[in-house]
Amino acid sequence: MKSLRELYRIGLGPSSSHTMGPRFAAHAFKAANPTAARLRVTLYGTLAATGRGHLTDRAVSVPFAPTPVDIVWLPDRSLPRHPNGMQFEALDAGGGVLAARVVYSVGGGALLDENGQPDGGDDVYPYAGMREILDETEGEGRRLWELVDRHEGPPIWPYLSGVWTCMRKAIARGLHAEGRLPGTLNVPRKASAYHARAQSLAGYFGQTALQFAYALAVSEENAAGGEVVTAPTCGACGVLPAVLFFLQQQAQLSDEKIHRALATAGLIGNLVKRNASISGAEVGCQGEVGTACAMAAGAAAQLLGGSVRQIEYAAEMGLEHHLGLTCDPIGGYVQIPCIERNAIAAVRAVDCAAYALLSDGHHIVSFDEVVRTMWETGCDMKASYRETARGGLAKIHALRKKGAGSVPGMGS
Repeated sequence: MKSLRELYRIGLGPSSSHTMGPRFAAHAFKAANPTAARLRVTLYGTLAATGRGHLTDRAVSVPFAPTPVDIVWLPDRSLPRHPNGMQFEALDAGGGVLAARVVYSVGGGALLDENGQPDGGDDVYPYAGMREILDETEGEGRRLWELVDRHEGPPIWPYLSGVWTCMRKAIARGLHAEGRLPGTLNVPRKASAYHARAQSLAGYFGQTALQFAYALAVSEENAAGGEVVTAPTCGACGVLPAVLFFLQQQAQLSDEKIHRALATAGLIGNLVKRNASISGAEVGCQGEVGTACAMAAGAAAQLLGGSVRQIEYAAEMGLEHHLGLTCDPIGGYVQIPCIERNAIAAVRAVDCAAYALLSDGHHIVSFDEVVRTMWETGCDMKASYRETARGGLAKIHALRKKGAGSVPGMGS
């Protein structure tokens, strides 16, 4: 597994696979071809299907400015290695091709080249699954975050400190902002109002409202193209910050404890990324929000004093109870149902941690088995439910917009 630096990437939303990854690829291609008179970028599969709502065209054009960029949209054609494929071509003044490169945006801002080689350097973790991690931590009496320290070394902690700073800033901006999000759906921001209402609520409802507000704040910032951290993706970026910030406020936890929780959450996310996928275009939203919930649940269990076994159990539940979740963004925007899913998953993550802490940490279905199940479920999922905006809520909403009579069971 690669460094947590490759999982937690800081950048602009609204999508790590459709915006952040293509932007990284465009910058790299520009650096390699600085004298091109014109660029042509061909977007394939889901990059083309929902690229306009995800601002993919802007992501691949702005890095080349002021050089003109022609964009070709091919939503019904996919390249062989991943649904999120794109081709960059540098053209001379006469339209001749000077250089070309095929790139895949595979989730979380990560890229693969035409030969399937990932970016991000060499692996730094030797683990193939959670089973190996449990054996090592229990055999040596270590915590999960200590494995991060062992394999990444001291430099990882300033990086995670920067990640936490970015997450906190996104929460602060989101709680302050009001108005409507970009796009044709006219979705109103809710975080500020939810946070205000939370102040008058006591007990469980007040705590739940705060978690909702924090998750909404980050997810709305992402939808508006603000700076966020992939955790593990932009579309699921609200879950982990909301849980960590909520617990820090409730229990007066130090930033050092939060950084350690980020390390543990990162290990969990890395395992999913290695053994399944965090790409909605490949496995649906179970790979995005489901993984985010698992990361946040494990982090919460650690912050609340859980054992390594209880942390693994919390993470397993966080992913298990998102199995089969489709990626069906209405209009291709990272707004509906994405933003609400982040809020609900944040609360669910804390619930999973609480459930695991009431147990001794032993359970029948392992985290590794759930990860494998998620991958197989994603492979079985129809393409229309994997970030194409052609199935699920996106399809039903589009039919209703055309006329309620087109949708069985919906009145006029």
